[in-house]
Amino acid sequence: MTRVLLVRDDREYLVEPGEELGTDLGVLEVPDDVEPGESVETHLGNEFQVRRLRGPDLFHHFERTGAPMVPRDVGLVIGETGVSTGDRVLDAGTGTGVLAASMARAGASVTTYERDPEFADVARENVALAGVADAVEVRTGDVVDDLEELTSSEPFDVLTLDTGDAASVVARAPSLLVDGGFVAVYSPFVETSREVVETAREAGLAAVRTRETIQREMDFDERGSRPSTAPVGHTGYLTIARND
Repeated sequence: MTRVLLVRDDREYLVEPGEELGTDLGVLEVPDDVEPGESVETHLGNEFQVRRLRGPDLFHHFERTGAPMVPRDVGLVIGETGVSTGDRVLDAGTGTGVLAASMARAGASVTTYERDPEFADVARENVALAGVADAVEVRTGDVVDDLEELTSSEPFDVLTLDTGDAASVVARAPSLLVDGGFVAVYSPFVETSREVVETAREAGLAAVRTRETIQREMDFDERGSRPSTAPVGHTGYLTIARND
C-alpha cells in the first residue's frame, strides 16, 4: 500500500490509506481510496492536502540511522555522474538509503553495501517506502570483502562511496567501471578526500576534482535581504573522477 503525505501549512504527516491519525487539529480518517491531489478533513473540519511522496521528501521521512546525505548533495552526485535509466550503480555506505533510493528513482539499478546489520534493515524498509525495493539490493557487509567478485562481474556505470576507507575501493575503480564510468566519493573530512584524490590519480582515473558542498540560505524581511546568520551550510566534500 502506497503511503501519502497529508500537508497543512508547516504540518506534514506520512500516512497509509485507511489509517486513522490523531492531531491537535482533530482526528484524520484517511480513506482507503485516497489519491494525491485530494483533500481530507479532520473531524473538526480542518483540511489537509494529499500529496504523493516525492524524491526530496525521502530525506525528511526516511527512518534515520545517522546523518543522511542531504538533498543538495544527492543532487550533486546524480548531476555530476549523470545517473539515469538503465545504469548499474555500485554504492557503499548505505546509511538511511537516501542516495541509493534517489538513484533508483532516477532509473538506475543499485547494489549498495552497509556494514551495520541494523542500518541495513532500516535501509531496506526505506527503499520500500520510496517504491524502489525492486531496483535496490541492500547487502549487509563491507564492499571491500567482495571486490574480487565484483571486479569479475559485469562492470558498473557509476561507483558511489560514503565510507572512511573509500580510497581502497577507488584503487579498484578501473576494474569495477565501464569505460567512461564515474566515481563519486562523499566525505565529511578533507583528509579522506585528499587520500581519495591521490589514489584516483595513481589508479589512472581522469578529471579528478574535489568540491566543498556548501550553501547559504537567504533571509528576506522588512529590514532588507542578506544571508542567514544560521550555522554555515557546509556538509562535506565531493570528489568526482572518471574511468577513461
